[in-house]
Parts: sequence; C-alpha cells; structure tokens
Amino acid sequence: MSIQKEPSFRESVDLMFNRAVAMMDLPPGLEEKIRVCNATYTVRFGVRLRGQIQTFTGYRSVHSEHKEPVKGGIRYAIGVNQDEVEALAALMTYKCALVEAPFGGSKGGLRIDPRQYDEHELELITRRFAYELAKRDLIHPSQNVPAPDMGTGEREMAWIADQYARMNTTDINAVACVTGKPLNAGGISGRVEATGRGVQYALREFFRDPRDMEKAKLTGSLDGKRIIVQGLGNVGYHAAKFLSEEDGALITGIIEWDGALFNENGLDVDAVRAWISKHGGVSGFPDALHTAEGSAVLEEDCDILIPAALEGVINLTNADRIKASLIIEAANGPVTAGADDILREKGVVIIPDMYANAGGVTVSYFEWVKNLSHIRFGRMQRRQEEARHQLVVDELQKISDAMGSTYTMSDSFKQKYLRGADELELVRSGLDDTMRIAYQSMRDVWHERGDVDDLRTAAYIVSIDKVAASYRAKGL
Repeated sequence: MSIQKEPSFRESVDLMFNRAVAMMDLPPGLEEKIRVCNATYTVRFGVRLRGQIQTFTGYRSVHSEHKEPVKGGIRYAIGVNQDEVEALAALMTYKCALVEAPFGGSKGGLRIDPRQYDEHELELITRRFAYELAKRDLIHPSQNVPAPDMGTGEREMAWIADQYARMNTTDINAVACVTGKPLNAGGISGRVEATGRGVQYALREFFRDPRDMEKAKLTGSLDGKRIIVQGLGNVGYHAAKFLSEEDGALITGIIEWDGALFNENGLDVDAVRAWISKHGGVSGFPDALHTAEGSAVLEEDCDILIPAALEGVINLTNADRIKASLIIEAANGPVTAGADDILREKGVVIIPDMYANAGGVTVSYFEWVKNLSHIRFGRMQRRQEEARHQLVVDELQKISDAMGSTYTMSDSFKQKYLRGADELELVRSGLDDTMRIAYQSMRDVWHERGDVDDLRTAAYIVSIDKVAASYRAKGL
C-alpha cells in the first residue's frame, strides 16, 4: 500500500492556487506572473553578543508588486526558511486583494529562537536586521511595509521604525515604514486585537446566512457553540475572549505547547491566559482536564475549531478524525492541502486563512493611512458628531415636552448616543465592514458557481481575479 506524501506548506499554497486558476479564464502568461514570487533577498549579518560575533540569517520576500507598497509580517522562528517565507508572501498577496487593502504581498523572517536572548540582545539583532533590509528599500513606507508576525510584536516594530528613522532623518513619513507599533510610537488603537477580532467578525458573518450554516450542519447563532482553540497567543486569545464574552460561545478546549485543557462547560479564557503567563504553560491549571497529548484535543467533539498557532497542525495523519463541523483558520496554513481534501469530502466547512486572519493586515492598513495623514482617526469629527447628536436629543425632548408627555430619554441612552466615535470604535467599524464585504464576495462565488464547493477555492478565485485586474490595468 502506497503512503500518501504530505505536501509542504509551499506546495499546499501552489496546489490551492492551481485548483482555483483551473476554474478561471486567465492567459497562461498572466497566470504564471501571478503565481511566481518576484524576488527574495537573503541576508546574513553578524552581531557581537556575549563576547563573540554571532551570525544570523534572515529573509524578505516580495511576491507581487501589482500594488505598492508591498505588505507582510516579519517572523522570528528557528524554522524560518526561504520556501516558507515565499509561501507566506504569496498568501499575503491574495489576502490583501481579498480584503481590498491596496498592497502587494511580502513576508520576512529571521532564523532565531527569540527565547534564547534577552531584550537588549534582541534589540541589537532587530536593529541590525532592519538596517540590512532598509538600506535595500526592503523596509520603506512607499515600497515595503513590514508588520508583526510569530515571535515579534509591538516592541520589535518600534525598534524597526526607530532604526529606519535614524537612517532617513528627513523622511516625514518615516513612521509609516512599519505597522503594528505601540500607540505611543505611531501605532493605532485596536491593532493588537485586530486578527482575533477579525476572526470573531468572520464567524458572525458566517452565521448571518442560513445557507452557510446548513453547509456546516449548524443552526442558531454563536451563542452556546462549543469552540476548541489551538494556540492561546495573541490571535487565539483575543478570538476566544471576544467569542466567549460577547457572543456567548463556550471555549471547551485550549491547546498549548505543553498539552491541552478541556472542560465541556467552558473555560475562563482570561484565567487560562494569566496561568500561562505565570507558569509558562497550561499544565497544572485547575478546573479543567489536562492532557499532555495536546494534539488529541483537536479531535474532540466541538462545533467550531480554531487553529491559531502553527502551520500544518491538521494534516493527513489526523484529518479523518476531526469532528468539528466548522474550521476557521486563524493561523497561516494550519490545514495542509491533503487534509483539506479529506475534510471537504467529509463535509467540513473551512473558512480559509487568507480571509480569516486578514484582520491584522486590515488594521495595519488603517495604521499606515493614519501615519501618512499624520492625524489620529476621529480627531477632526468626534466633537462635531457629538454636537449634532445633542441637537437631535434636545429637539426630541422639546417635542415631548410640548405634547405634554412625561417621557424622558434615559441617561444611559443619551450617554451612548451622544458620544462621538473614537479611534478604537472607528477601527472596529472599518474592520467589521471589511470582513463582511470580503466574506460576501467569497460567499457569492461559493453559492452561485456550480463548480466551486468550498470557501478556500472561492477566496482564491476572488483574490486572483483582483490581482489579474490590477496587472491588466498596468498594461500586462
């Protein structure tokens, strides 16, 4: 009996691209132009640490420049390699096209285990990496704009932004060279939660259409739905927190590096997060069943499965045992191409990564716009909105008094209605709108084309069509 070979992450992206373009009418030359990665730069640089020079290897890949600047995160992980970075850059191209963020796709990575270095050492390494990229315009507000990814966060983005500004002292838009920065360094409210919030908005939109729920054999709303989350990092934590606190979902399982927790009555997400922060893992957490075989909890009975950490966690070895009716890919590439085939045959609905985790790049786009405009969202119109709302409230109260009514608007209503939208509310509104429109574009293809039976193929078709249109507009 032959053993089916598991495709690599790069091969999975290519296979899914091929599946989509086979259903499209693209000239072969344009199809190839969209498929290939334009360029990948490999840098090897030395940093003096602990009395000796250590050499590090990093990458920055540019997949498509159909729109500029190109956009994509920088990850710090010991397994970073060129194939992975190029596959992630391709996903960024399609992701930005799908959510109509005006960027091409890029990605970066540094082969390093950040846990092996203290903060000062990481700053030295990050600044040197940023220097090597920036001097080749691979960090630039109008050409290539990085963001956080696995192993990086606000701290690293602030270091990169400062390093770029030191090298470009007269660039008034220097702060826009990178997104995901802290608020006091040019960041935007809501960026940290953005990807997890986007997962929540994606699920809400899914549950708005009875046809989608019927495909996944689900009914009702998110209230009471049993959810298992793999990875309680930034994305998994915020998705789980919002879904449980605001939508009434039950987080029955949480999988981490040292095992998994399971409680059919629901886990307290904040309590688990606090335990992990204090103890380094989930082991020993009270009020839940702990198992050292965390991957086995992926196969527990649930309504929704959220893989929010690593690539390839659902693969040929476990796909046939997955019991979830709906999988939403909060991580990049958590379901391999081989597993995707098995799950589709089983009738499992998968909300694909290129859409599901696009909240990060969407709010990064808002941050980039904020940096280029040099003004925070809401600053110009907030008080004017409040004044106009006050006029309406006052006039309604006058009408009520003139009619002899004793009705008075409640203080809580007036407080909510009169408050103008601040930056966080505007960011969440923009993200919600973006996730709704992008999902609807996939949904239309999914339900209206007889040859498309899954959301991933629909997402690829929508995004590739938009990239193709951009290249045609350029004269290609």
